[in-house]
Amino acid sequence: MTEPIFYGYKRENGRVGVRNHVAILALDDISNAAVEGVASIVQGTLPLPHAYGRLQFGEDLDLFFRTMIGTGCNPNIAACVVIGIEPNWTNKIVDGIAKTGKPVAGFAIERNGQYKTIETAARKAHEFVQYATELKRVECRGSELTVSVKCGESDTTSGLASNPTVGVVVDRVVEWGGTAIFGETSEITGGEDIVAERCATPEVKEAFLKMHTDYMNLIEGQGVDLLGSQPTQGNIAGGLTTIEEKALGNIQKMGRKAMVKSALKEAEAPKGTGLHFMNSSSAAAEMVTLCAAGGAVVHLFPTGQGNIVGNPVIPVVKLCANPITVATMSEHIDVDLTGLLRREMDLEGAGDKLMDMMLRACNGRMMSAEILGHKEFIMTKLYPSA
Repeated sequence: MTEPIFYGYKRENGRVGVRNHVAILALDDISNAAVEGVASIVQGTLPLPHAYGRLQFGEDLDLFFRTMIGTGCNPNIAACVVIGIEPNWTNKIVDGIAKTGKPVAGFAIERNGQYKTIETAARKAHEFVQYATELKRVECRGSELTVSVKCGESDTTSGLASNPTVGVVVDRVVEWGGTAIFGETSEITGGEDIVAERCATPEVKEAFLKMHTDYMNLIEGQGVDLLGSQPTQGNIAGGLTTIEEKALGNIQKMGRKAMVKSALKEAEAPKGTGLHFMNSSSAAAEMVTLCAAGGAVVHLFPTGQGNIVGNPVIPVVKLCANPITVATMSEHIDVDLTGLLRREMDLEGAGDKLMDMMLRACNGRMMSAEILGHKEFIMTKLYPSA
C-alpha cells in the first residue's frame, strides 16, 4: 500500500509528533498542586499530575525515571516544565528530556516555597507556550509514525473484528517503515507460543518468554486465581470465558506479517523501526501511559463492551464492532466497525476505515476521548515504596 502523507510537528531530534503540548510535569505526588497552579495561570499548558510518591528503589525506580523522562521526550510534547519537591531528581528528569533538544526547565519547591515556584515556573511556561504556538505542521510520512495498540473491555466481537482490523493497520505501518508497539503481558497467556514464534531472533524470543514466565511466576507465587480479573467481568459478560480465548483475540492486534524486533521493558523506547513487544500491565490507562513514554504518538484502542480510556499526551483512536456498544456509547467510538459483522465490508476495508481515522487524528482531528476530557495519566508501580 502507498505510504501516506500527514501533517505533523518535526521536533529538534527529527522525531515527528501529532500534537503540540506544553507539558507541566510533576516529579512526585506532592508537587501536583504546584503543577496544577501553573496550569491554572498559563493557558495552553498540559498539567501532568500523578499519584506516584517517592522512596522507590531498584527496577521500580528505573521504571519511574523511564516513564517520567520518556513522557517529556514524547514527540507530541513541544516543551516541558518539570516541578518537583527537591532539585536532584527534578534535574535528572530535565537532563534526560533535554537530550531531545526541546525546550525544558525544572523548578524545585524546597528552599523556594510553593508560591515562588509557581511564579517562576509560570513565567517559563508562558515563554514555552508562545514558542510552541508559533510552530507549524509540516509534511510527514507514514514511516515516521510510532503507533501503539491495546484493547479494553474485550468481547467476542473484539477477536472477530476490531482486533484483526488493528492488525491490518499494524502490518501497513510496519510495511511503510514505521514503528508499532504492542504488549499486555497478562492478556497473551495461552497465546504466548504464537508471539514467541513471531520473534525475529532467538535472543528476542528468549527475552519475551522470560517476561511472560516472570509474570506467571509472580501470580502463582501470590497463591491467587486471576478468574474475575483475567478475564475481567466485562470480558465474561461479552462471551470470553477463559484467558486463552481472550489471548487469541488479543494477539490479532500484532498483525499477520511483521516479526517482533525486540522485547522492551515497561516505558522503554524501541531502538529501531518495526514491531516491538512491550512488557506491560493490561490495565488500560497504565499501558497507554507506558506506550506514550516509549515514544508512541497515536494509540489504536479496540473495545467490545465499551472502554472509555484516554491519555493526555497521545490521541486514543477508539474502534468497536459491537452494535450495542456503538449504539449506547457512540460518543466514545471514533470508528464504527459493525459493518464487518453484517458483511458490509471486508477486513481490508475495515483497515482502510481505521487508517483513515488514524491519519485524521495525526493531522489534528480531536478524538472522542480528547473531546470528553479523558486524560488518564497512570504510572505503573512494581514494588511497595521503601
